[in-house]
Amino acid sequence: MPSFQYTPQVQAEYQRLFDTCVINPDKYPDVDAAIKMIIKNQPRYEVVSATVGVPWYFIGLTHYMEGGCDFSTHLHNGDPLTARTVQVPKGRPVEGNPPFTWEASAEDAMIYEDLNTWIDWSIPGVLYKLEGYNGYGYHKSSIAINSPYLWSFSNLYTKGKFVSDGQFSPTAVSKQCGAGVLLRRMVEKNMITANVTDRLTLIKQLGPEVTFNPSRYNAKAEELQQIMNLAGSHLKVDGKAGRITSDAYHSFTGSFLAGDTAMGA
Repeated sequence: MPSFQYTPQVQAEYQRLFDTCVINPDKYPDVDAAIKMIIKNQPRYEVVSATVGVPWYFIGLTHYMEGGCDFSTHLHNGDPLTARTVQVPKGRPVEGNPPFTWEASAEDAMIYEDLNTWIDWSIPGVLYKLEGYNGYGYHKSSIAINSPYLWSFSNLYTKGKFVSDGQFSPTAVSKQCGAGVLLRRMVEKNMITANVTDRLTLIKQLGPEVTFNPSRYNAKAEELQQIMNLAGSHLKVDGKAGRITSDAYHSFTGSFLAGDTAMGA
């Protein structure tokens, strides 16, 4: 089980990040070049997709992130196919003998990450699993930045990076385009049709976690305000779930926030 769980709040946050992602203008040539490379290899990704049930573009994005779309390396981590993996995860694939075909290694990588059993291929679900492929360390309270593995080359990331396993540098800057940025650009260009979780569903999932309290900041209330604004509200995003926030929640769901004794009065 991953330490960073896929809760309704996390799902809403991934959708918000995707919706508010703005690619740095000077990085468009790099982003488009990476996408061109992924699209060129789509037929090979589709072969693996048909076997493990993972969308071809997810396989393509991880292949770019882990190995620069090099078909002589393991999808797990970019190690050479001439031997089992040396870096984490070590010793993959367990079955068979090197040299491995890229397809056999890729299938093993998807199964090793339990991606063959994952069923939520909405935008939040894809982003959650993309980040998990690299690790959820950026969510630690001592770090708490948006993962460059997802958001490098966009307005959502400036600096901070794990420079080796378990070693975080607050000043290091990722020089690789984030997978979430690539996904955003692919959707913008209508290259893929993603299963987008509608915002009303996200509001309904997150709302029960928010209690009416006009005077105290609550991170979940802030997330709810952000999602409702993306869905058409015009709330002050301050994390304080007061009258206006509760009324807005009622307009979407027909219910007021828990603890709202005024009930819209």
